[in-house]
Amino acid sequence: MLTKHTNRGLTWIDLESPTQDEIRSIAKNYNLNPLVVHELSAPTLKPKVDLYQDFIYLILHFPHLRRSSEEHDQEIDFIIGKKFLITVRYSTNETLHYVAKMFDTSATLDKGTFGPHAGYIFFFILSKLYESLSHELDSVRESLSSIEERIFNGEERAMVMSLSRVSRDLLYFRRSLALHQDVLESFEIAGKKLLGAPFAFHLRTLIGDYSRVEHAVASNVAFLSELRETNNALLSTKQNEIMKTLTILAFIALPATTVLSLFQIETVSRPIVGLPLDFWILASLVGCIAFGLYTWFKRKRWL
Repeated sequence: MLTKHTNRGLTWIDLESPTQDEIRSIAKNYNLNPLVVHELSAPTLKPKVDLYQDFIYLILHFPHLRRSSEEHDQEIDFIIGKKFLITVRYSTNETLHYVAKMFDTSATLDKGTFGPHAGYIFFFILSKLYESLSHELDSVRESLSSIEERIFNGEERAMVMSLSRVSRDLLYFRRSLALHQDVLESFEIAGKKLLGAPFAFHLRTLIGDYSRVEHAVASNVAFLSELRETNNALLSTKQNEIMKTLTILAFIALPATTVLSLFQIETVSRPIVGLPLDFWILASLVGCIAFGLYTWFKRKRWL
């Protein structure tokens, strides 16, 4: 689907899951290099930056979490000229939809401008994309805080899977953003050549926006690591307490069982057995042994 937006001499063409006819159409209208046309035909595995005579071709991947049963990178291709911007994506993106509404509203009301060239539209879009990632990471942080509270409320075992899910999200997040730093630094050089030195500040600002996202990812990873260690320590402590209790109970039962076994031996003379109330005497003897051992363990603070 092809959507065209215009505002004060700037054109933004947004293609979502484009057809071959749509790709050929924009390639003809904007004189795109055949290599770029080939790249636009299908998603690309790795981010990249290419500088051509009249435009910059940029590919970035963004994490797309908790939107479907199968998580996947969301690729956005940018073709940035002086008076035009082309974005190509292969799935719906709420941030681009939001920026498009702002762009159209600004054009309709004739209030404000995105800048003298299309690089400013790209700058605004990418800033909003990083802002949306920051909101995602804030949500992850809230999840970790909730997990922390539940851990200290005695739900350590249930939190093992929750911690694993958050860990998967953060690792996936980090993997998706791994090459953004290098790509943005290369884009900074290309952007100065095509769009001019005055645009350098905005290019550096984009690197700062990415750095804040990367810092938030690292902070959440560190928080997750501490929670996991705490959870594992509490689980181990609880399991050790259970094992200690079971061991002590077995030790208490052993002398009582031994005493009862002695009275089951078929011998000529067996004390107590056969006397009136012999059952209650034996029960009392076993109870006294167990109580004595229990009291001893208490004094030793083993229980």
